Amino acid sequence: MTWGVIATGGIAHAVTADMLKAGAEVLAVSSRDITKAQKFAAHFGIERAYGDYRDLLADPDVDIVYVATPHGQHHEVVLAALDAGKHVLCEKAFALTVADAQEMVERARSRNLFLMEAMWTRFNPLVQKAEQAVRDGEIGEVRMIRADFGFRHAFSEGDRLWAKEAGGGAMLDLGVYPVALTHQFLGVPQHIHAHGSLAPTEVDADAGIFLAYDNGAHALLSCSLVANTGARAEIVGTLGRIELVDPMFNPTAVVINGVEHSIEDEGYQHQIRAVEECVAAGLTESPRITWQNTLEVMRTLEEALRQLGVSYASVK
Repeated sequence: MTWGVIATGGIAHAVTADMLKAGAEVLAVSSRDITKAQKFAAHFGIERAYGDYRDLLADPDVDIVYVATPHGQHHEVVLAALDAGKHVLCEKAFALTVADAQEMVERARSRNLFLMEAMWTRFNPLVQKAEQAVRDGEIGEVRMIRADFGFRHAFSEGDRLWAKEAGGGAMLDLGVYPVALTHQFLGVPQHIHAHGSLAPTEVDADAGIFLAYDNGAHALLSCSLVANTGARAEIVGTLGRIELVDPMFNPTAVVINGVEHSIEDEGYQHQIRAVEECVAAGLTESPRITWQNTLEVMRTLEEALRQLGVSYASVK
């Protein structure tokens, strides 16, 4: 199976490099600027470069597309890719709104095509080891999760991270990781509380998120574009605790009840292999991150953003 990469930014560079390390065949790349596509193609030894993603989608030799555009373009590009008969791996956050995410999922369902949010954390072997430790009762019942992801990023209206039309803001770019981790270990929260500040562009600059469960379990999460909080996570149970060492979204070390386990950083390779295995098996969604998982996280993010006074409903 062959891949096409849509967009040529920093995340596209990182993921494409790992695609090649994982043995994937990357056939084509597209960018709104054809010179950027050509430069990207030359750098990675990619055969075909396009100046419009629609031209890439029209390429009959491309089987799977990796969508690395800003969040604000995911909905449009993913629907077009599915309509063109391509399987899709789409960067996180999956969409700007729950409604957009649901439409993307329903389109994949109706086309019988594979679609997955690129939540690579779920494919990290150490995160899976932590998950297994919880299932095995090594830390007892999970009662609390602490997780942060934040760094200081200079404000600029045209910057992707601050531009509303691009889906900017701390929540969708960074907060998606702590929220997704909490959903993974505690499930869907019954109560959501968010507090933070807004940038002049009407996106969230930082946020504290409290997720509460009827059994008393809870999560204390934060995301920030104005303060360097680091990116650590802790899962606390009645009998012990697990620490995902910074960066919690791709840890190379995890400490389970005081015992450290480590691996070499293989980045996005686990995720890429998982996608290819799913497509080869004829699956339309991954058992590691189902459409339901993605939609549940999107609902939590949307509610937290609503409480902060941020809405992307009018962004198209």
